[in-house]
Amino acid sequence: MLSLAKKILCLWFVFAAVAFAATEDNTNIHDNSRIALFLQPGISFLGFDQREYFQDAIDTIYHEFLSQALDKRDTANVAKQDFQKVNFCFPIYAGLQFQLRQDNFLSIGAGYIYDNESVVLADQNSRSHNYSYTIQGFPLFLEYRFAIPLNLMSLSGESLFSIALRWYWALPHTEIYTSWGKLSAETPYYGAGFGISIGYLLFNWKNLYVFGDLGYSSISVKSKKQYADIVPDGPEEKAKWNIGGIQLQIRVSLGVWNKPEVIEDSTVTDSLKADSAAIAKDSAAVITKDSVATTKDTATVATKDSVATTKDTATVATKDSVAVTKDSTVAPASKENTAPADKQEQKATVPARPEAEARPNAEARPNAAARPNAEARPNAQARPE
Repeated sequence: MLSLAKKILCLWFVFAAVAFAATEDNTNIHDNSRIALFLQPGISFLGFDQREYFQDAIDTIYHEFLSQALDKRDTANVAKQDFQKVNFCFPIYAGLQFQLRQDNFLSIGAGYIYDNESVVLADQNSRSHNYSYTIQGFPLFLEYRFAIPLNLMSLSGESLFSIALRWYWALPHTEIYTSWGKLSAETPYYGAGFGISIGYLLFNWKNLYVFGDLGYSSISVKSKKQYADIVPDGPEEKAKWNIGGIQLQIRVSLGVWNKPEVIEDSTVTDSLKADSAAIAKDSAAVITKDSVATTKDTATVATKDSVATTKDTATVATKDSVAVTKDSTVAPASKENTAPADKQEQKATVPARPEAEARPNAEARPNAAARPNAEARPNAQARPE
């Protein structure tokens, strides 16, 4: 049984990997169905911890057969099998799915869980005895599934991952029946447990969508009877058990009422394309004309400004040249007039110095002829010859 479970798990992972690779090139992966039907088969490992009561009962019966053996031959005839240590089953669910808004779904569904465990014992006379117990469940659930936002988790820019939250109720005929008796579970109106799973969109085709889910559920039920009523030497207390556990599921959804698809008419499409091309052409022509006009106006203004600037520069330069030439022609070629303008202005502001009369040594200085002769010198006459 365990080897079969391992093979199924390996096949499931291979299938998920192949489907994952196939979705990389798919871009239209949003579910467009408003109402859809879904089927959800899976693999479940039940959290049934009371299996030890049944194994203890088998061990007790086996020892009774051994005690009744008279010799070694009878002892050799006694044999037994043990119950599996894991309750492994294949639950299946079906239901109706409503899309409240984009990537937000509300579903209602029901499922069937069935797990049968049986063993065979041989007594001292080689007679076979079969013992078994069966866990049966009819859960009803309400589910809310929503796509994980793109900024949190995404591999291809679309909503591939989703999270589902469920609340379970136990329907009638949820029970355990064994080789020694049967007990039925109560069905309270407030529910029996919860579940959570994370799913990945494996692939889609038109209105068909296939998700792979990995999740956990806890569906705890109880009965008014005791385990002692269905198994030898069982505990004398009200029975309770769990039909939930770890689950691997494949969810196939088929849309029966979908959002309207936009159908493009070739004639309308061609007309729209032609109109778009004409509008683009007219826009380009207007932009070109505006650009040419703007360039022309800019060039005209720049030319006028350049001509005006050149004309003004030439007029100023001509006036300056004429003024300089006139000044040069009118001024006398004298030493005083040739002096720089600033020196002339300075000279004009300073009071004129007196003429030669103001200079005592200019005319008062005797000429060479007016100088006294040598005779006038007293020392010359008194000097002896």
